[in-house]
Amino acid sequence: MEKFETKIAVVLRDDLAVWQRLNVTAFLVSGIGAARPEVIGEPYEDGDGQRYLREFRQPVMVFEGGKETLASARAKALTRGLDVAVFTADMFATGNDADNRAAVRAVLGADLDLVGIAVYGAKNAVDKALKGAAKHP
Repeated sequence: MEKFETKIAVVLRDDLAVWQRLNVTAFLVSGIGAARPEVIGEPYEDGDGQRYLREFRQPVMVFEGGKETLASARAKALTRGLDVAVFTADMFATGNDADNRAAVRAVLGADLDLVGIAVYGAKNAVDKALKGAAKHP
C-alpha cells in the first residue's frame, strides 16, 4: 500500500441528514481536485477499452463533529496554510454557484455557519488541524 505525505480530509457537521452529508462531501472534494491537479490519478480503462474519468489517487478521509469542531478546524487549517474548501448552511438554500459564492462572501469567516469543510496539505498538518474531529462512522 502506498504511503502518502499529503492528506485529503472532509469534516461534516454531525447533525446533517444523510443526503446532505453526501452532497456536501461531493461539493467539497471537487474544490480540492480543481485546486490541486496533482492529487488526480490517470484515467481508468476497463478490459473492453472503455475509458473512465480520472479520480483521486489517494483516499479521502471523512470525519464529523459539531459546529465548534468545524469552526476550530477551519481556523487551524488556515493558520497552517492548508487548502480549505467550505460549505455553509446558507448554501442549501441557493440554486447555483454564483449564489453559493455570494452566501459565503456575505459572512465574516469566523461567523460562517459551516456544515462541512475539506482540507488538503501535509498529512501531519491536516491531522493537527482536525484534532477533535471523530472519524465518520
